[in-house]
Amino acid sequence: MALNRLDLNLLHVFDTIYREGSLTRAARALHLTQPAVSHSLSRLRDHFDDPLFTRQGNQMVPTPLARRFLESMRPGLNQIQGAVNQFHAFDPASQRKTYSLGLRDILESTFLPQLMKRLEPYPELEIVSQRIPRREMETQLAAGKLDFAVDVLLPVSNQTSHQLLRRDRLVLIARSDHPLIKGKLTMEEYLKAKHVLVSSRTEGPGIEDFELSRLGVQRDIRLRCQHYFAACRVVEETDLLLTMPETYARIIAERASLTLMDPPAELPSIDVHLYWHRAYEKEPALIWFREQLREIA
Repeated sequence: MALNRLDLNLLHVFDTIYREGSLTRAARALHLTQPAVSHSLSRLRDHFDDPLFTRQGNQMVPTPLARRFLESMRPGLNQIQGAVNQFHAFDPASQRKTYSLGLRDILESTFLPQLMKRLEPYPELEIVSQRIPRREMETQLAAGKLDFAVDVLLPVSNQTSHQLLRRDRLVLIARSDHPLIKGKLTMEEYLKAKHVLVSSRTEGPGIEDFELSRLGVQRDIRLRCQHYFAACRVVEETDLLLTMPETYARIIAERASLTLMDPPAELPSIDVHLYWHRAYEKEPALIWFREQLREIA
């Protein structure tokens, strides 16, 4: 497998197929036809004597050899790309670019409307939002499958950069004609009420419960569910109370018969961070987009 037998342009095609997970999307990102990308992949398969990618549904899934090759190739490819990027600025008004974001459902609702409104003057820019398991976030950023992730503060390695985007305080919501809405809610009233807890886990306390425990009290959780939207629908139809981040609560309350209230105790805020891999942080297109995310946050 001598290097002089391999067209180095094929490495860019390989990297793009790996990142996009689709020949169609890779062709669009490379500004090539799909047959041209398929031909390049065929040449790579012949060179490595390996399929490199196998089709599973609509996805092109890398083989173990392709994964090992990307890990070895990535540092050199990043170095070359960085050198080229020093001489080319990014023009969002004329250049086509697909940005891949890792967002959980509540952050999709709070970030995407503002982001897409901000990007309206740039019709060549495309956004792909996806939910990535937190344990895979750094791997996806390192592989270039994600450009950015937005999430709560997480433990990460020194290869992943992150920055605080915003602090979101916790508020209570109740249906608009709830009998407890008579002014400031007391701790006694709060503890007498029944509550909804939103969590992906089937047991254990929420962030608000840690603070309540520190105060020596415990609330009565009647319902535990996975999504804030579903929880809000329940609250709208019952006497249950829900504690949730204020930004999303205000979005939901605009379209539902819900009222926001201050909790009876000071609860910790939710810190939302932006994550990206250090290997790509000097790319002009990513620098520009990172600034857009900071400004809308």
